[in-house]
Amino acid sequence: MYGALWRVLPGPWWVRVLLLVILAAAVVYALFFWVFPAVAPFFAPGEESTVG
Repeated sequence: MYGALWRVLPGPWWVRVLLLVILAAAVVYALFFWVFPAVAPFFAPGEESTVG
């Protein structure tokens, strides 16, 4: 998989590394700001409890 991704990216090796870093940062950003908040209520349903 990584070899195929490396061959698909254009340019010399340093441009490919830069593109991979940018793509990885975009994936992490999307996970933290869209995916994780969307699924968080399903994993912690008892978080909103009160102690009386």
